[in-house]
Amino acid sequence: MVEFVLVLPILMLVLFAIIQFGMTFTHYVALTDAVRAGARTAATSRFSPTRTTDVKTKVTTSSDNLVAAKDVTVTSTWVHGDDVVVQATVPYSINLLGLVIASGNLTSTTTERVE
Repeated sequence: MVEFVLVLPILMLVLFAIIQFGMTFTHYVALTDAVRAGARTAATSRFSPTRTTDVKTKVTTSSDNLVAAKDVTVTSTWVHGDDVVVQATVPYSINLLGLVIASGNLTSTTTERVE
């Protein structure tokens, strides 16, 4: 019983660290999917007058449970066959028992060809 009481806090700390890392990884996957959806929208909306706004809206609405991307950039010449690059950034922090272990920005970039 004494050994269990001594080891339990360490096991709980490791368990909480795994949960926090899993949540951060889930946010990264959601961000990557949202950027991919935005790049696909950008690739198919060459003639739209509001194409950049449409792409930013698509990235924001595609990330369901994620905090809205704080920085979405769309770079392209909008010429058929050229690349369109969509990049988004979302803040993250990993907290263990109230202490911030790591924090920063998750960034994802996707490149597609303009159709």
